[in-house]
Amino acid sequence: MSPFRVTRTLPEDAAGAALRADVLAGLTGTPKTLPPKWFYDARGSELFDEITTLPEYYPTRAEREILLERSAEIAAATGARTLVELGSGSSDKTRHLLDELTDLAVYVPVDVSASALEQAGAALLAERPGLDVHALIADFTRPVALPRTPGPRLVAFLGGTIGNLLPGERAAFLASVRSLMSPGDALLLGTDLVKDERTLVAAYDDAAGVTAAFDKNVLSVVNRELGADFDLDRFDHVAHWDREREWIEMRLRARTAMTVKVPALDLAVHFAAGEELRTEVSAKFRAAGVREELAAAGLERTHWWTDGGDRFALSLSVAR
Repeated sequence: MSPFRVTRTLPEDAAGAALRADVLAGLTGTPKTLPPKWFYDARGSELFDEITTLPEYYPTRAEREILLERSAEIAAATGARTLVELGSGSSDKTRHLLDELTDLAVYVPVDVSASALEQAGAALLAERPGLDVHALIADFTRPVALPRTPGPRLVAFLGGTIGNLLPGERAAFLASVRSLMSPGDALLLGTDLVKDERTLVAAYDDAAGVTAAFDKNVLSVVNRELGADFDLDRFDHVAHWDREREWIEMRLRARTAMTVKVPALDLAVHFAAGEELRTEVSAKFRAAGVREELAAAGLERTHWWTDGGDRFALSLSVAR
């Protein structure tokens, strides 16, 4: 049996259909929105990789610090024979876990991008020829059918990506993850923590303007895929801290009144001067809140690790 397999659980045209549905719903809603998953075409992925190296953007460094220091504890606590990573991307951070999971039989990366999975799989097998990789082309925000693999399983959802989901979406997502797990399986969850507003806003509005380019890239995706005529220069990037909800919102603010046409949807979208299009919510968390959300999904938090600056946390929870 090949050490690298890819199973497609999404139709070939699933991404195109989802983009059309999201753009239609988002640009006709109040307020206007676009989901952050559409940032990540090839250019968007390059920009995000650049963001993770910026001095203002701490989450990637903080999470990597925890993984470097705690992966051996995670491995010992879980005894995992299967590692499932949701939204795996390049599988870069997962390598720290792979180094410590000495009893691991199978790694199951899950991502919507076939090219990302293939590139990551090739790189992993070059480093670890004996690793069994069974990749799934799937949308982790929807129910996922995992292949049969030996237990116990460790499901990893890293990067603070859970913060991109609204509270109701988070509850549904965590319940869905729990449904994949048997008693004794574990979830490793990355959560960015509440901190001072200046640090938070700077992380999403860097001085070099890389995050602004990343934010506007969603308009480039809509232009290319749906024939829209967004003029990126007529929008400003905005990062706003919502103190009540404790989340960052990334927005694109129209500099002037305009009408944008989206031919693939037979849609004309009117923007008033100063009107904002929300492109991302990034919730920040507190330890007690994470415990409560996990418990509501049937998961018992057993470990809580933070980086040296208490900026980011990894939690380990077991299925009850």
